[in-house]
Amino acid sequence: MGWFAILMLLLLLPGALSTSARAQDSHTARLIDGAKKEGSLIWYTSTNVEDITRIFAAFSKRYPFIKSEYSNAGSARLYNRILNESRAGKIFFDVVAVRGVETYQLVSGGFLQPYLSSEAAAYPAGFKDAKGYWVDYFDSYNVIGYNTKLVAKEQAPKSWDDLLDAKWKGKIALDDEMFSWYAAMSVAWGRERAQRYMRALARQDIQLRSGQTLIAQLMAAGEFHLGMVLAHRIERMKKQGAPVEWVTTLDPITVSLHPIAVAAKAPHPNAAKLFIDYLLSKEGQQLVLTIGRTPSRPGIDSEMQAKNLKLFPVPPELGEQYGKYLKEFRDIFQQ
Repeated sequence: MGWFAILMLLLLLPGALSTSARAQDSHTARLIDGAKKEGSLIWYTSTNVEDITRIFAAFSKRYPFIKSEYSNAGSARLYNRILNESRAGKIFFDVVAVRGVETYQLVSGGFLQPYLSSEAAAYPAGFKDAKGYWVDYFDSYNVIGYNTKLVAKEQAPKSWDDLLDAKWKGKIALDDEMFSWYAAMSVAWGRERAQRYMRALARQDIQLRSGQTLIAQLMAAGEFHLGMVLAHRIERMKKQGAPVEWVTTLDPITVSLHPIAVAAKAPHPNAAKLFIDYLLSKEGQQLVLTIGRTPSRPGIDSEMQAKNLKLFPVPPELGEQYGKYLKEFRDIFQQ
């Protein structure tokens, strides 16, 4: 590039940046004007009450003119509630945050509208919908954890294949509903390799339990040497002094997404979009980190990202074949 072209670029760039900033300010101002008239926001979410309370407290501090309400339950229950309300001709929610499977079903059913938040550009492919229907606002990393009193670091598994070592037979715990992990591994590895691996893993006398949180607690108590757990949960337990650690060298580490989206017929669409913009912003994602979650936005959780993890986001569209993967998982692990 010649010196003249460089000079022109330097002269034009600040103007371009200021134009973009002005456009964003104008967009936010319009949302604020609309939200002031609406005055309310209703969030359907599978998030726990403690986290909802902290998120709403921060959001209300920024936008005190919005009365924030919520309804929380499991993802499947919220999906069914939306279906039932729709059949009755009523739409009560503005924003929804459920599992990827249910999010896919909501998109397919026409219950969500695309919203291209200005913050979405910061999120990588796989962590947002290509058509703008949702963006992932926090992650759960499905990993192998181990009890450090029972397993020395140098003896701990380094890969998924290491779980097939005979020394781990009967010493591995797995959530009895790890259907999305099974489905994601089938996509990441290909069906043939994944099926071969899963059947070999099942021959290790896997201990099935209900819930990854319970598995982490039982593993810390010494009931299991190894367990399929959530990385952020283990990080929290480590800080509390529990004898646990997790394997960072897995390939892949499947990521359970937590998409957030706007209702197709949101009663308060401007407030909904302001809320999503806030939660996806650097400030909102920093809040996600402080409440003990793994923010989806790159550059926020520097400690986790420094581990150079090989992440594979679970595609929500796997929900289209969810029944098939559920049956295969049960056939392999629950016989």
